[in-house]
Amino acid sequence: MVLAMLTGCAVNPVTGERQLSLIPESQELSLGAEQYVPTQQTQGGQFYLDAELTVYVREVGNKIAQVSDRPDLPYEFVVLNSSVPNAWALPGGKIAINRGLLAKLDDEAQLASVLGHEIVHAAARHSVQRMQQGMLISAGVAGIGMALSDNEWAGVIMGGAAVGAQLALAQYGQGDELESDAYGIKYMQAAGYDPQAAVELQELFLSLSEGNQSSWLNGLFASHPPSAKRVQANQELVQKIGAGGYRGKEVYQRRIAMIQKLQPAYDAHDTAMKLASEGNFDGALSSINKAINAEPREAMFYALRGRIYQNQKQPEKARADFDKAVSLYPEMFQYQLDNGLNELAMNNLTKARTHLETANKMVPTSIAYLRLGDISKEQGRRDEAISYYSAAAEAGGEIGEEAKRKLAAMTN
Repeated sequence: MVLAMLTGCAVNPVTGERQLSLIPESQELSLGAEQYVPTQQTQGGQFYLDAELTVYVREVGNKIAQVSDRPDLPYEFVVLNSSVPNAWALPGGKIAINRGLLAKLDDEAQLASVLGHEIVHAAARHSVQRMQQGMLISAGVAGIGMALSDNEWAGVIMGGAAVGAQLALAQYGQGDELESDAYGIKYMQAAGYDPQAAVELQELFLSLSEGNQSSWLNGLFASHPPSAKRVQANQELVQKIGAGGYRGKEVYQRRIAMIQKLQPAYDAHDTAMKLASEGNFDGALSSINKAINAEPREAMFYALRGRIYQNQKQPEKARADFDKAVSLYPEMFQYQLDNGLNELAMNNLTKARTHLETANKMVPTSIAYLRLGDISKEQGRRDEAISYYSAAAEAGGEIGEEAKRKLAAMTN
């Protein structure tokens, strides 16, 4: 990826302050648009079981966006299917909030606080500023996609090459966080919400971070570090502008009813993931079966059981589960990737190729390129194999080294 040439200084659209501008607005918007769906996919994909929840989040987000300092940005809001409590914003107003965070909030005003905070990050070009400072990406970093292993229980591990995910997950500085808190509170109030909810939210985050709840520390706190200073600053601002406004607790609780109802199933899934990572596949299988029995429409559950069956050397059972996951959520690259790798292990090259190619169209991964190279070589497509191996060789690590060896063997 080649960044734009230096264009001098510009005005922060939110604060009005002068700031360095290396990336023009057109590139800012295109970056967010290009990376939004791939970044969703690397963070669990969309929570498709309750489409109305995303509609609701979008309605709340748009209320805040309309009173922001950049109301004309092409804002989008989506709910992601992840238990990790997190929310993030990409350049251009592309915003996501995880199922796991929605489950922790009490009312619509707190949701408005989260979304307002993310809207400021987008409107004030915080992600773009971090890019310019060289904290995240450099030329060429978007080339290969992510480095995934054949079997990674923690889910998608970033290999340092997915631009959107780096932007979404990297830590903001204290100045950006305080700025987003302050202007987010002002936006909330302008939209009719009680700004005291923002103080409550930071108090909740701080208490949980001090309790060392690892899922929180790996989620929201990794990119949005809480602090007593933030709580105090928010409270002082609310006292200055005045508390009071819409809370929407009953409406909010009604809207997240499905998440609350399904929480035991997702807890069982997360337990199964943990047990599998520890090598306890029988325990993991028992736990994921509970999740599937509780909610048989969830693709995520079948994908995990398929991976468990793979590790138990039961590829036929794994195939059935991967096929089910793909049928329920065909747009999810991870399920296509799992299916393709399993078919390859069963020596079904044509099916494997189809699934791996489909996965790479959504989110390119080095493991998919490597295995597509293997398939092309086996099918006598030498030039194609060289092309795939060359792509995989850019990734580095074990996958890159394997690709380099195979490439050398074909070209020497």
